[in-house]
Amino acid sequence: MTTETKTLLAVDGLNVRTPHRTLVHDFSLHMAHGERIGLIGESGSGKSMTTTALLGLLPNGVTADGSVRLDGHDGNLLQAPESELMRIRGRDMAMVFQEPLTALNPLMRAGDQVAEIMLQHRLAPSKAEARRRAIEMLDAVHLPDPAQAARAYPHQLSGGQRQRVMLAMALANDPALLLCDEPTTALDVTVQRQVLDLILELVRERGTGLLFITHDLAVVANMCTRVLVMNQGVVVEEGPTEDIFTKPQHPYTRGLLAASDLEATDADGRLFTVASAQDYVPPTVDTDPAAASAEAAPPEPAETPAAPAAPAAPAETVMKVTDLVRTYTRGRTSLFKPAPEVHALKGISFEVPRGGRLGVVGESGSGKSTLLRILAGLDQPTSGSAVVAGNEVAGAKESQLRQLRQQLQIVFQDPMGSLDPRMTVEQIISEPLLVRGRNETAAERSRMVAEMLEAVGLPAESAARYPHQFSGGQRQRISIARALICRPEVVVADEPVSALDVSVRAQVLNLLADLVDEYGLTLVFVSHDLNVVRHLCDSVIVMQSGEIVEAGDTETVYRDPQHPYTKRLIDSSLTLRQELTHAS
Repeated sequence: MTTETKTLLAVDGLNVRTPHRTLVHDFSLHMAHGERIGLIGESGSGKSMTTTALLGLLPNGVTADGSVRLDGHDGNLLQAPESELMRIRGRDMAMVFQEPLTALNPLMRAGDQVAEIMLQHRLAPSKAEARRRAIEMLDAVHLPDPAQAARAYPHQLSGGQRQRVMLAMALANDPALLLCDEPTTALDVTVQRQVLDLILELVRERGTGLLFITHDLAVVANMCTRVLVMNQGVVVEEGPTEDIFTKPQHPYTRGLLAASDLEATDADGRLFTVASAQDYVPPTVDTDPAAASAEAAPPEPAETPAAPAAPAAPAETVMKVTDLVRTYTRGRTSLFKPAPEVHALKGISFEVPRGGRLGVVGESGSGKSTLLRILAGLDQPTSGSAVVAGNEVAGAKESQLRQLRQQLQIVFQDPMGSLDPRMTVEQIISEPLLVRGRNETAAERSRMVAEMLEAVGLPAESAARYPHQFSGGQRQRISIARALICRPEVVVADEPVSALDVSVRAQVLNLLADLVDEYGLTLVFVSHDLNVVRHLCDSVIVMQSGEIVEAGDTETVYRDPQHPYTKRLIDSSLTLRQELTHAS
C-alpha cells in the first residue's frame, strides 16, 4: 500500500480464538480510503468472525488479539474500551447484515430507526431534523415513497425494502468504512441486482471504503477491485479481482471458481467441485465481447435443437396442470370492507413428460410455492385440474392423496427446518416407508436406508446420528435420500441449493442430476437462481404474479427471451464470466 493513499483500515496479525481452537489465524489487511475489497470463502472459513472482531462484537468466550487501526483513531481498536467502540460503530464504521429482519427493531418504524442512529452520535441537532434527514436517506437508497416507508414497520416492507432501510441506517452518518456481510443472499435476483448497484453507487459517491463478505464470486467480480480468499481461518490468496479470478494460484481458489462457474462442466458433463477442479480452465477476460461470449457459451447446447427429431413416439405425460386457479382470502382489515382476495395462481397450464426436468423460475410472490403445495397435495386449488402420476389432486380425499405422496416427494429449501431433530437419520429416511399399504420389515428398511445413504454419498454409519451433527450440504443429502427411498416417479425440489456454499451446491446439483438419470425420475426444480435452472433443466416456465409469462426449451428461453420480465430476470442474474468481461 503506497503512503500517498492514506490507509483507512490496517489489520495486522489478527487472531480470533475460542478456549479450544483458533478460528482466524494471522489475518492482515490494509485498505485505502474508498477501496472496495471482497472477502470470500465458504461457511466456517472465518469471514464473519473476522468482521465481528473488527467491530468489537465477538460473542462471549471468543477473543481477538493482534492490531486493528482505523484512520482518525489512535490506538489498537482491539484494546479500546466499549465506550469508544460504541462511538465508532455506526459513525466511522458501519455494518449491513445478511438478514435485515433480525437486525431491525420490529417495534420501531423504519424512519425512526434511521433517525436514532444520527441522534445517538449527535449528528443531528434535533429529533425533527433527524427525521427529515432520515427521509432523505431513505430517498437516497431509492425507496419508492420514502415518507411512507419511514412510517412503516419492518414487517410491512419487502425483503429488498428492509435491506435498503439497513443500508440507509449504515450510511446515515457517512461512515468511512462499510462492512457488508452477505447482504443480498436472501433476495430475489432483480432485487439483489438493484441492492448491489445501489451499494456500489453510494460508496463511490461518498468515497466510502467497502469490505464485502460473500460466498458468491460473481458478486465480488461485480463489486470489488481487490479480493482475499479465506479457507479454514487462513487467507490463502489475495490480489486484484481480475488476477485472482482468471489466474488463481491456490488450489482452493481454483476450486471455488470452478464450482461457481455453472457454465463450465467436466468431461462427463458434470459441474466442477473443489475436489475435481484440477482440469478447470478459468474464464479469460477478453475485451472483445464477441470472443468473450463465445468463450462463455458452451458449444454443446447450440446443437441440441436437432436432437429431438429421432424419437417418434411422444413421451408419456407424468404431470398435467390445466387452468389451475388458487385464490386466498386474507384476514379482514375493516368492518365495512370485504376481506381482500389474493390471486396466487391465475389459471396456469403446463405438462411435464416422463423423465423431464422442468425448471420453475420466478421471484417471491410469483406463485411458485402455491403451485408446489397443490402438486404435492398439501393444498387444494380453487378451480382447475392437476394430475400427477395418474392422481387428480383437485378434490382428492386424504386416502387418495396417500397414493400421490408415494409417487411425488419434495426436497425442501431448508433441510434443518424439514428434518426432525429428535429422530436419527435412519428414522428420518425410512419414515416414508411407514405408511399403510407398505410391508417392509425393519431389517429391509435398514437395508434400504443403507443403500440410499450410499446413493447420496454419505457413510453407512450416518444412519445412527442426528441432523445437528451434519453440515448443511450433508443435511440436504439426507433430505434427498428421504425423498427417494420409496422410489417416487416425481421429485419436486424447492430451492434445494439456495442456502448452500458454492462447492456444496455443485456437489448436490451433480447428485440430483445423477439420481434423476439413474432412477428415471421426473424432476420439477423451483429456483430463483436462473443459472442453476439453466444447468439442470431441459424446459422452463417463468412465473410472475400467479401467471406463466413464458415457457419453453431452457436454452431457447435463455438465449432469446420473448417476455420483458424474463429478459429482466436474465439480465439481473450475475454470472462470473459476464462480470469479468464487464469489469475489464
